[in-house]
Amino acid sequence: MSLLLQLRYPTVTQLVASAAALAAHRPGLCTLRQVGVSRAGRPLHLLSVGHARRAVLVVAGAHANEPTGGSTSLALAERVVSERELRADTSWHFLLCADPDGASLHRTPAPRSLFDYHLGFFRPAAEEQPEWSPSVLPPHRLPPETRALTRVIDELRPYLQATLHGTDLGGSWVQLTKDIPGLAEPFAKSAAELHIPVETGASDAAGWAASGPGVHVMPSPGAGAAYPSMPDDARHSTWYDTHRHGGLTAVVEVPMWASDLVDDPAPHPAPAAAMRRLARRLLRDALEVERVLAEALPRLEGLDGPLLRAAKWALELVPGLAADWMHTPPADNTMAYVGSVDAFGRRLPLRAAAMLLRVLQEADDRAAPGLERLVASWSDAFAERFRARWVPLEHQVEHQLRTVVAAALHARDRAA
Repeated sequence: MSLLLQLRYPTVTQLVASAAALAAHRPGLCTLRQVGVSRAGRPLHLLSVGHARRAVLVVAGAHANEPTGGSTSLALAERVVSERELRADTSWHFLLCADPDGASLHRTPAPRSLFDYHLGFFRPAAEEQPEWSPSVLPPHRLPPETRALTRVIDELRPYLQATLHGTDLGGSWVQLTKDIPGLAEPFAKSAAELHIPVETGASDAAGWAASGPGVHVMPSPGAGAAYPSMPDDARHSTWYDTHRHGGLTAVVEVPMWASDLVDDPAPHPAPAAAMRRLARRLLRDALEVERVLAEALPRLEGLDGPLLRAAKWALELVPGLAADWMHTPPADNTMAYVGSVDAFGRRLPLRAAAMLLRVLQEADDRAAPGLERLVASWSDAFAERFRARWVPLEHQVEHQLRTVVAAALHARDRAA
């Protein structure tokens, strides 16, 4: 395993330094170049291994709060360098961090608990996310990170884009823009060997077809959404840019903390009633955060940073999402799906509270201590409800790496 994994969630600077060292060690095989800049002027780096025309693009760091992908990118690049058969007819390209501005705000050096994780939490609003901004913004307003990613896709024309994502607590699953026959078996085998549960009813993939447990195929553009209120739509994200060149995208999700409750395919005894109960709790929890925000806002006059924008954005999602859960028939009736919705309902107000807490702490606001107690309480309740157990970083990375390799091999056969 890479020496990089002796670090716990390396920074973007450390990732780039490791990539530069790899490129210097194998200059005829590897190149590292800048492919764009962020809104704040931070460089976006692409590490390439091999020279074949057929390409795989691996994207890390699209969501700031999902730090495993950077480590996976470097470990996979080292694997490709050392295993000639992986690059025999394929070049591999690694966008080391798609959102370096976001990565500078989310702090996850070595979380000992979900509370530690949320103390440094940041996830930007959808319009500030590189992959998701096209789903909510017109083309002329897209951030530079999105435009850089799109340029890379159009330059490389990859038959596969693998984008590395993660969840704080739950299981592993894969989202595909087109099916990859044969992927489900190696994905499930890897998860079992590394003791990572497969999230068979992921709320992120509600209503989608499954080509195997935890492997979900996105519906075609124009199909109805399971949650109509949600403003962003994966089918308008950069994940679909590969289709212009005959390719596809695989989104590989891996948990930091695992829960063995997310892979139960048994029917839930009363899924609609459970969804209504979860919707009511979501509204109640969000209201607690909104009260703190409303009380503190007069003292925060003039502040409009990314943390505050993201906290407000998360809270704005709640009313519509709760209505979806109350009035739309459940997309799935399994215990796994209801459990995934339960986690989603806990996650959204907790994230809003965590980001607002950071704003209040930086302002030395009197509401910060009370909100910190709330974040601690919700984090502990989340972990206890789902019996959270830490997934070693090397297992997170190895599972993500194996899944990307399997996707690349099976997608190559599909494209041949």
